[in-house]
Amino acid sequence: MSARALTALPSAHPAPAFRGRIGCDARSGHYAVPRRYRLHLSLACPRCLRIAVIHSLLGLEEVVPVTLLPAVPDGPAGEHSSLRPLYEASAHRYPGAAVAPVLSDDWSGRIVSTHAPDIMRDMARRFGAGSPALYPQGADGETEGIRSLCAQGIDAAAQRAGRADADAEERDAALASLLWTLRSLEGRLARREYLLGEQLSAADVELWVGLVQLDTVHRWHLDAVAVQRIADHPHLWAYARRLAAHPAFGPHLDLDGIARRHHARCRGLEAAGAAVQILDWAAHVPDGPMPRPC
Repeated sequence: MSARALTALPSAHPAPAFRGRIGCDARSGHYAVPRRYRLHLSLACPRCLRIAVIHSLLGLEEVVPVTLLPAVPDGPAGEHSSLRPLYEASAHRYPGAAVAPVLSDDWSGRIVSTHAPDIMRDMARRFGAGSPALYPQGADGETEGIRSLCAQGIDAAAQRAGRADADAEERDAALASLLWTLRSLEGRLARREYLLGEQLSAADVELWVGLVQLDTVHRWHLDAVAVQRIADHPHLWAYARRLAAHPAFGPHLDLDGIARRHHARCRGLEAAGAAVQILDWAAHVPDGPMPRPC
């Protein structure tokens, strides 16, 4: 590990403050009605990016409107000041930071949920009739397993491997954990087109965003040898490239925003691996800014 490695600020996400669910009929309180709910997303945030991809895969642009937030939060603790009124309306004198993602109810002016996995699942199950089966029946455990694997085996392991304030043994152990995770996914994708078989699912969205973060964020903390070892998984990165070319994936990439958000939260200088980009993500981003959803 280069002595010039970046030292990242802690990236632990706060526990979701709101865990409301969208039900299937009026007895649920929050029931599925087109244009009743609104998503508030910052595409530079991995949790928001996952929601945005699911939203596009389901074709919900007219059903659940999206308000896009700046890449870099403008308040303390990752807060978006524009979300503060929603938080205050939903919990009197709310003490925490007003963070994204948010699913809000335009009828009440309050927050339904800030928990990304619940938001994605409810969009698919309550508004996704006739759309791709992103949560295949009987595969809930496997989908959750992939989500946990991405969170711990990729995101958390890559963060530990790039910590300049950790000793060499700790960094090496974290890198070994990361590489083990990538090898297991490489083996799976060598045998099938997608993680759960021949059909795109929410598990693929989880992994794809994890790979985006690995190459566009965590790479800045790693030395060149580590990045080369990470890149040496041809099936995995071919899969990431293929999904990036999908119209529900690549167009949501805010590469400049991801970079600005990352550097706003980091201290120190780059590691040697910063110059060893694995994929040309920019090749899959449309020219010009994305249209701002209503």
